[in-house]
Amino acid sequence: MASTNVQSPLKDKLKEVFGYNQFRGNQEVIIQHILDGKNTFVIMPTGAGKSLCYQLPAVMREGTTIVISPLIALMKNQVDQLQALGINASFLNSTLSKSESNRVKKETLEGKTKLLYVAPESLTKPDNIELLKKSNISFIAIDEAHCISEWGHDFRPEYRRIKQIIEEIGDLPIIALTATATPKVRADIQKNLRMEDANIFLSSFHRDNLFYEVHPKKDPKVQLIKFIRKHQNKSGIIYCLSRKKVEEVAEFLRINGINALPYHAGMESSQRMGNQDAFLNEDCDVIVATIAFGMGIDKPDVRFVVHYDAPKSLEGYYQETGRAGRDGLESYCMMLFSPEDISKLEKFHKDKSITERENVHILLQEMSYYAYSSVCRTKQLLHYFGEHVEENCGHCDNCKAKHSSFNAKEQILLALQAVNETEERFGIEHICNVLTGTRTDYVESYNHFDLKSFSKGSEFDNKHWESIIRQSMINGFLAKDVDQITIIRTTEKGKEFVKRPFDIDYTQDYQWPSELEALNEEAVVANAFDKELFDILKAKRKKIAHQKGIPPYAIFQEPSLEEMATTYPVTNEELMQINGVGAGKAKKFGKPFLDIIQDYVEQNEITTAKDVVVKSTVNKSKAKIAIIQQIDRKQDIEDIAESLKISFDDVLDEIENIVDSGTKLNLDYYIDTIMDEERLDEIYDYFMSSETDELDDAYDELDEDIGEDEIRLVRVKFLSEVAM
Repeated sequence: MASTNVQSPLKDKLKEVFGYNQFRGNQEVIIQHILDGKNTFVIMPTGAGKSLCYQLPAVMREGTTIVISPLIALMKNQVDQLQALGINASFLNSTLSKSESNRVKKETLEGKTKLLYVAPESLTKPDNIELLKKSNISFIAIDEAHCISEWGHDFRPEYRRIKQIIEEIGDLPIIALTATATPKVRADIQKNLRMEDANIFLSSFHRDNLFYEVHPKKDPKVQLIKFIRKHQNKSGIIYCLSRKKVEEVAEFLRINGINALPYHAGMESSQRMGNQDAFLNEDCDVIVATIAFGMGIDKPDVRFVVHYDAPKSLEGYYQETGRAGRDGLESYCMMLFSPEDISKLEKFHKDKSITERENVHILLQEMSYYAYSSVCRTKQLLHYFGEHVEENCGHCDNCKAKHSSFNAKEQILLALQAVNETEERFGIEHICNVLTGTRTDYVESYNHFDLKSFSKGSEFDNKHWESIIRQSMINGFLAKDVDQITIIRTTEKGKEFVKRPFDIDYTQDYQWPSELEALNEEAVVANAFDKELFDILKAKRKKIAHQKGIPPYAIFQEPSLEEMATTYPVTNEELMQINGVGAGKAKKFGKPFLDIIQDYVEQNEITTAKDVVVKSTVNKSKAKIAIIQQIDRKQDIEDIAESLKISFDDVLDEIENIVDSGTKLNLDYYIDTIMDEERLDEIYDYFMSSETDELDDAYDELDEDIGEDEIRLVRVKFLSEVAM
């Protein structure tokens, strides 16, 4: 009966203030712990109701609750929601005017404010510390607590000072909350906040309504359009790494008829908040953003999240995908992955300290392996956060793909032997080197070439052994050391396996990127280009090229044929929507291809689809229009560059884009002044006989004294004269 009496007032207050009849998961016991004045550590997935865990006790306890939050957007969103519920909530940050700031401080001192949201930077200001010392503070809530840990995906140095400042304010209970924390990050948070004795409430990270898929970033704009068209008029978030990319992708989507807006820190605050509100109020379908967007944003019906660029870490990836499907309905998470993205992210940190660079490298290694791995995506993510599940999810791209498997018993035993013989003091890379017999400096210095396991696995390469070790970790035979996460140790389950081994199947990881692309398109992307039609169009192209005595690429390049075999254009207007097909090329070469597509569509009863047409901004750009006009007036390219205040190379880039998208340019007036006829003929003849117009191939084949600019200019002349 006693527990019922405790619970009843909580549920009554829950209904009265927030309108809910029941608590979710651990919410009720967490709230009771805070009301009892105990330090509390909450690890709960995005969308599971973390905010309520401190908002309800803040309403019920006397005094003001301080909420330390990393983002102004998060503060504004939550304060707006609380005020709509009749709760006196405010925030204290750099966006407030002096009079607004004074009002907030006055209400806090008077005890009128129930929740005060403060950025960590604001918390460190002496006058704010004095304010909080004089106020009646009930407890401190630290939201996005992973920012404390240098192993967290969004580490902020200001967070490391929080405990010191709290101690200046007084002896107050703390609740730390995060949606993503690996065992290493959890330990780091507790140590830094000196709350090792805190009660930890760890909810399952499993979101069974989210469908995960990863694709090689091959033609990202086409891939993005295909994906969004499958989720027409649904709310979605697209994450990009740079502000420039955000603007570019948002503009590209708008041109293709998708109601999209950008969001990043470089925008004017009013515009950024206006775009966020438009997304929340369903005035736009898609928000294209840097990773900051979405923290604390309570929009339950986000149906898809796309990572246009590789994320910085699995923690960040999980938190960002967690913004989809918070209402529990089916939602989709697609990542376009490129090893080049990982290299860029490594370079971003080249000027950081050695420790930071090493941390970033480890996080990016985990991200890369997730992309390459053929193991169930959900199982991988849960394992990363310390949660073990036996069954595959059954609905991610890896579960749906037909990948090969093999009996890994002997290889697991060999990996465990290598870990044990090296005394559980090394990481994956070193264990792989021992198994493959690679004599590195470490292997030499520790005399590990004398181990029984040395070179016993030399029939396989390091990548294969890395996969064996990582799958053994997911299956519980091996584990990272919590304090030194680069070190691999054998678990109790692994020791039992050595004593009593049994048959177990592991999957063969993808051969990146071709196999992953093939399997994922078979499993997930039903509307990829029609291979049969593509082959027919390619054969027709070859025949026409032979008849006209020109290379096939001069008629239509392969990406254009692929797009034709995806969208089935049957009119001249539809054909001109294909990338690389302008009016001249459509008129000159289009009819036989349109006839083939029309016959194919009728024979196979295909409904033509315009939903994957990717329109480009090429001919709408003011710079491009200016370039075309000045070339028509026969202006030297150097003068064009000067008038537009861009470099010569940039003008050449624009000229190539104009021609590649199907607009004919006549540069004879300029080429004739910089190149003799013999040189011109040599380059022109090369393109006439070559099977490709790739510039790198031309550089390799032509004489060394022929310059890059000359090759590029003659290629433009060739395509304008032959292909249009």
